[in-house]
Amino acid sequence: MRFAILADIHSNLVAFEAVLSHAESRGGFDKIWCLGDMVGYGPEPNGCIKRLCEFEHVCIAGNHDWAAIGNMDTAEFNPVAATAAQWTAQELTEEGKDYLLGLPLTLQENGFTLAHGSPREPIWEYLLSIQAAQENFAYFETAHCLVGHSHVPLIFELSGDEAVYIEFGESELKLSENRMIVNPGSVGQPRDGDPRASYAIYNAETHTVEHYRVEYDIAATQKKMEDCGLPTPLIRRLSLGQ
Repeated sequence: MRFAILADIHSNLVAFEAVLSHAESRGGFDKIWCLGDMVGYGPEPNGCIKRLCEFEHVCIAGNHDWAAIGNMDTAEFNPVAATAAQWTAQELTEEGKDYLLGLPLTLQENGFTLAHGSPREPIWEYLLSIQAAQENFAYFETAHCLVGHSHVPLIFELSGDEAVYIEFGESELKLSENRMIVNPGSVGQPRDGDPRASYAIYNAETHTVEHYRVEYDIAATQKKMEDCGLPTPLIRRLSLGQ
């Protein structure tokens, strides 16, 4: 079995389609594991939800998914994110809202715990530091955990009693007996200085994770955002990977 690990698509259908095409060209996948924030920021929330539902998949809730259905107050967002969240809430179809309402906070799949922010705080915590990772290993029971939210691809491994950071380059990672927390990066809005879409494939037979970056037509998404009247800072940042 091969699983496409996707996080933070953020209503960016152009990037989502590019990732799907890339994954098919690299041997395909049997199922998608989506780590939340299907919507928010981008111009095509309904299109992204509809496209995901064409595949066998599981998906968990992210903070922007919650904001779009009224489960989270947008006062907790910065102003441009709040504006995009409010636009998304108005744009969603009833089918889209129902889909997001049904998303769980966490899931366990094939020895992995899936959480958007962290296993400790699934909706909101950013797992970016070794200290935060160290504390979070106590909050899941599976061998490994997959997270999103930070839009930064990274790995934390528990070596003995200490968490260590491992750079997640474009390469194949052999999962060891040590427990790991893995972030595949963002499909729709990367924030590690690389504007290319980011995702991973887990091969259950070889117990490996392959990380990929994918070029997509950023200008096409930016034009759609402009046409929707979404905030200019959100449009510009796509070109910068920030």
